[in-house]
Amino acid sequence: MDLPVMPPVKPMLAKPVPEIPAGQSYEPKWDGFRSIIFRDGDEVEIGSRNERPMTRYFPEVVEAVKANLPQRCVIDGEIILASTQTQGLDFEALQQRIHPADSRVRLLAEQTPASFVAFDLLALDDTNFCGEPFAQRRAALEKALEPAKAPVHLTPTTRDLDTAHEWFKVFEGAGLDGLIAKPLDGNYQPDKRVMYKIKHERTADCVVAGYRTHKTDDHAIGSLLLGLYNDEGTLVSVGVVGAFPMARRRELYEELQPLVTDFSDHPWDWAKQEQGFRTPRKSETSRWNAGKDLSFTPLRPERVVEVRYDYMEGVRFRHTTQFVRWRPDRDPRSCTFEQLEVPVRFDLADVLGS
Repeated sequence: MDLPVMPPVKPMLAKPVPEIPAGQSYEPKWDGFRSIIFRDGDEVEIGSRNERPMTRYFPEVVEAVKANLPQRCVIDGEIILASTQTQGLDFEALQQRIHPADSRVRLLAEQTPASFVAFDLLALDDTNFCGEPFAQRRAALEKALEPAKAPVHLTPTTRDLDTAHEWFKVFEGAGLDGLIAKPLDGNYQPDKRVMYKIKHERTADCVVAGYRTHKTDDHAIGSLLLGLYNDEGTLVSVGVVGAFPMARRRELYEELQPLVTDFSDHPWDWAKQEQGFRTPRKSETSRWNAGKDLSFTPLRPERVVEVRYDYMEGVRFRHTTQFVRWRPDRDPRSCTFEQLEVPVRFDLADVLGS
């Protein structure tokens, strides 16, 4: 591949900020797989954030690139997948696309086709745009993708702060992850946090129903398993919290030992798997690391913890939560889904302008 920017390239990153900064270019923060696409004629490579190629997992994206992107280019963007059930994104379905069997990959490409949203230009023909300011890169990207059609999209941008605040509020309803703010005069800096990301922050009181030990110490907590009660009174697994100093991890291990129980007396026992709701035991190995043990030690669901989260994906927290405080004043049975803020639905097609 004879391009001015050669694969692999680490993508430019963003650092979190609590407020939307003024005087920037604003765009949606997509919830998919960050991908840098390299095209040289019929040769296409899809690089990931960790620089591992993802080309084989998305044959339909490769074909869309050949049909819609310039003959020779390097474009930064996100592979996304629209939900078949809602108007928004479906990250869980997107995760299923990473599969070792080629036959399965081809089948999923037909059943759950992905799209590519472009948001930065690194190279076009013989021109390397990495040293150019974002305002110039964006203008060149708009021109390069002017004839492009779905499933290739150009992310919307605005320089109006009021519009950015509105997007931050409503785009979450389409499954988006917040906003990205980019300095107009900034050049492209791989692996540097020179952009800004603004994400929603909320808190929830959750039941602690189990733990996994730390990978380096069997007598230290690695993560606590969190649950919320649904309308039927079933404790549903919603995520984990795990960022503690090592000394505190060991203290927590000792504190939680009196609550250790067995699965015969636990809401997430083996028998419950057939009843259709989610428990941590439904998948005790990781699809990203087949050797990773995801089994856990069950606890009597008696302790409540307040955690900070950004948003939900189905019945689970989309990302690992952050510890806020213990809530000894809360009755575990009062920790229900009703406490969670539900975003107003927003159509993904309206975000993409299609």
